[in-house]
Amino acid sequence: MEIPVSAAKAQLTELLRRAEAGEEVILTRHGHPAGKIVPFRRRLRGEELLRAIEEIQRSAAKKMVPGPDAAHSQDFLYDEFGLPK
Repeated sequence: MEIPVSAAKAQLTELLRRAEAGEEVILTRHGHPAGKIVPFRRRLRGEELLRAIEEIQRSAAKKMVPGPDAAHSQDFLYDEFGLPK
């Protein structure tokens, strides 16, 4: 959502609610982007940080597609005589 700075002054509370809900709020001045309202994200610490890292690792592991290992990668580049394909 884009909104002029002059109009945003009167709607700040509503714009903050929208940003907290995940909507991107761009403030414009003379039709050009001048700023953005984004939700505040607190920093994770200690156990909470470790849990978040583990969750990201689990999520990434599910998305990984197995491919050739490094020991056999040359098989795709060279023929049986050691010449480039």
